[in-house]
Amino acid sequence: MQVVSPVVVGRDAEVRLLEERLAGTRRLHGGTVFVLGEAGIGKSRLIGESVSQAFLAGVPVLRGRASPTSALMPFRPITEALFSLFRTEGPQHDDRLAPYRPALARLVPEWRTSAQPGGESLVVLAEAVLRLLSVTGRERGCLVVLEDLHDADAETLAVVEYLVDNLAGQPVLLVASLRPDAGPAADLARTTAQRRAATIVALAPLNPAQIRQLAASCLRLDPADLPDPVVERLLRDSDGSPLVVEELLRSALDANVLTCDADGCRLIGELGDEVPSSLVRNVGQRADRLGAEGRGLLNIAAVLGRRFSVSVVQEISGLDDRTLLSHLGAAADAQLIGPDGAAPDWYSFRHALTAEALLASLVPAEAASIARRAVHVLTASRPGLPGEWCQLVARLSLTAGDGRGAAAHFAEAGRRALADGATASAIRLLNQANELLAATSDDGTGIRAEVLESLMYALAEAGQLDRAFELARTLAPPEVPDRRQRVALHTRLAWGAVLAGRWSDAAGQVTAARTLLGREAGPAETVSVDVVEAYLLVEGQGTDGDGGPQRAARAGRIALNAVRVAEQVGAPVVAAQAWQLLAMLARHRSFDEAEAYLNRMLALAETHALPIWRVHATLRLGVNRAMRTGETDGLRQALREAQSIGAIALAYTAESSLALEAVLRAEYTTADEISARCAEVTARLRYLDDHQYNLLTRAMAAAHQADRVGMDRQLAEFRAWGGEQSLQMPLLFGLCRAFCALLEENPELARRDLAEARSWEERQPSVYYLSGRYGLTLLLDVLHGKAGREQFDAVTASPGAELRWNRQFLLLAEAVLLGREGRTAQAVAAVERAQEVAECYPRTRHLGLRLVAEAALTDGWGDPIGWLRAAEEYFHLANLPIVAGACRALLRRGGARTPQRRSGRHRIPAALISKGLTVREFEVLLMLTDRHGNKDIAQRLFISPRTVEKHVASLVAKTGCDDRAGLREYAVAVLRASRSADPGEWN
Repeated sequence: MQVVSPVVVGRDAEVRLLEERLAGTRRLHGGTVFVLGEAGIGKSRLIGESVSQAFLAGVPVLRGRASPTSALMPFRPITEALFSLFRTEGPQHDDRLAPYRPALARLVPEWRTSAQPGGESLVVLAEAVLRLLSVTGRERGCLVVLEDLHDADAETLAVVEYLVDNLAGQPVLLVASLRPDAGPAADLARTTAQRRAATIVALAPLNPAQIRQLAASCLRLDPADLPDPVVERLLRDSDGSPLVVEELLRSALDANVLTCDADGCRLIGELGDEVPSSLVRNVGQRADRLGAEGRGLLNIAAVLGRRFSVSVVQEISGLDDRTLLSHLGAAADAQLIGPDGAAPDWYSFRHALTAEALLASLVPAEAASIARRAVHVLTASRPGLPGEWCQLVARLSLTAGDGRGAAAHFAEAGRRALADGATASAIRLLNQANELLAATSDDGTGIRAEVLESLMYALAEAGQLDRAFELARTLAPPEVPDRRQRVALHTRLAWGAVLAGRWSDAAGQVTAARTLLGREAGPAETVSVDVVEAYLLVEGQGTDGDGGPQRAARAGRIALNAVRVAEQVGAPVVAAQAWQLLAMLARHRSFDEAEAYLNRMLALAETHALPIWRVHATLRLGVNRAMRTGETDGLRQALREAQSIGAIALAYTAESSLALEAVLRAEYTTADEISARCAEVTARLRYLDDHQYNLLTRAMAAAHQADRVGMDRQLAEFRAWGGEQSLQMPLLFGLCRAFCALLEENPELARRDLAEARSWEERQPSVYYLSGRYGLTLLLDVLHGKAGREQFDAVTASPGAELRWNRQFLLLAEAVLLGREGRTAQAVAAVERAQEVAECYPRTRHLGLRLVAEAALTDGWGDPIGWLRAAEEYFHLANLPIVAGACRALLRRGGARTPQRRSGRHRIPAALISKGLTVREFEVLLMLTDRHGNKDIAQRLFISPRTVEKHVASLVAKTGCDDRAGLREYAVAVLRASRSADPGEWN
């Protein structure tokens, strides 16, 4: 009979906890529960109960398991969990997953395309899994089960930690089981529980009453009917482990000491003191009962691992189908193995201890013999050893005593892991290969050189540059005899250091590469080093003591030559690096030149199928176009392309740029929605630059609405994320604080903030062209008499002057200068051009009118009253009372009547507001269009005919009409045009 309890015993509180947490997913109360316990304590049974609850509730379940071989197979438990869902429901096709499909394709082969770039960051993959789970559980919740997490690889643990920290507010419950031993998984469980991101359920041994209940349940008895000697033995020898309780009962039944039938349960013989103290002996005895062939089959399976392919076992054992199935059935009946639900053709041992017990019973020579046969079968039947087979053959080769063969397969597995972005696994596998090759009597220098190259690249990718540099110091001829390989290794490390901003380390690697190259090296050998050195020159890392302009010029010459050589020798990535540097340098001279370089970079990427470099070029072209023209089509195209290939970092950069454009266009709700959504994800992904930029954009949105409290709150967050060390500080002063000060009518504070921006830019290597230096600063200086024609000509000659945002301020500055020079017609024309340029920037369009009107009033030119009325109306409706009040004060100073803020003013067409019409005058004008007389109008408006007559006279004067008839015709035309422009206003 089967000795398995049909119910979970002794875990009522734990079952209720999981049930409550599962129900919470339907209310977006997601979370994580770690189930800790020793082998056999009942972790799987408890989780199985939660899975049953989920199935009954119609909740999708994703289930995966790690195994001792998982440490060599990155993401194995997560991949298995996803497959367990897709086998029943198919891959998710929700549009919200579109940008993340290339990342998920590392786990879901159905989503792989030839266009996707490789090596996305591990954090991006974790975010992609989070998004997938959120979509899966959006209607009913979702349960994710990862068992035996103590055997998981480092990448899986990294993804799990990311999920744990971000499941709050998601419709997902993650339940993971693991042993409590010290190790990375146990550390993860405890640290996340300490920060209250997860809950730990530690399973204790069963107490005596629970052991009695469990045994009775296994034997289908009432607990009172269980013989006392049996209970005593279970209490003495099980240590409260449910698995051992079941095994002890099975041993007694198999030995015919205990019998259970319709008449009850009876002891037939003496239990005695000879108790199986080790599960190893019990498992061995049960395996021996299967016969020599059956035991041999289980030995082969144990060498392969806890999970094993039935077809592989058959190939190794040589058993025919009928015999194989017979032995599998007998082993399953003995509850040693069972079908593995995660994949067809696969079985697994019922418990990890079962496989371990079988392995422990094998002598090393027998295990080595089985491993050698397995390696021969697998290499012959699975060409190339795809997927997990490569790692399995590496482990089997090691068991077989073939250190060199194991090293070769570990190296190949490491390179594959590196290509998939699993850098931690790659480092572990490549390290193992390197150590095996170093220990073998056969030096194998050619293979070891390749291993070292991959290992150093993996270390650089993982940010472990110190270890990579230390390893680079060992690159002597015995280890890497090929000089070109050593040069390539140093160059690769140098580029990694550039990306990390470790300039001195990069310079050291360039020096090492130059030393190896020697004076006789030709351009084809040095080009990749040349490009890295050009980047170092731009950052002030040159050794010749040149100043900034000289270094930049020299870097440009090196980059141009690198492009020529790279294209000759077929090194497109090097050429793309050079074109990108040239475009960055050219922006200081001409945006046209910079875009020409970017277009060359784009063509190169398309020709050589470099999708990530194509997106880089498209994005930079889109940013330039938006700054020059105000158009955002290029940014949106870059966003679509980045999403299509899964370039998540570039996608968020594009969205962040769109958010800034929305701020400039006064689309503050849109800007805040984009930047808030992006900030949430960039914080999780630790995209520092993009996250700082999004926080700053949210601060800008607040500043452009005169919300200083909201601005300061976002700026505090910006600083908390290290913003004061970023290159974005000029925007903080110019587009943020200075703009807020202007809306508070504090121009002196605005000028001080703009001066801070300029001072910062003069100390730093980069220039932000929208920070005020090339537009707003000049306008304020001209208005305050601090700048004249000389300063104006200097600013307008710079590349930043051609950007649309800056042009609006420069035209206004020119108008003020022209007005002071008495060239009033030209001054008015400059204001009109500024209004056209600012058409897409409504807030600065009206702020510009308010600023220039004051100068026009003082100097006596233009139409300051009309400009102020338009500005006052805009700022009043925008709920910016300080600026609106300043406009009204200037109107009074100019001798104009200030608008009365009465109900109904929003219905007055803009053309009439600019004439200074009041609400009452507009009401009179509406009645004139219907040919009402003064007396009739007076009765309808409850005013005197004399008052109507005064309003009509005022209307004639304000509109410039000759008489009442002309006024009526004028009103009809204006109202008809207003209705045509906004028909909803007149419904």
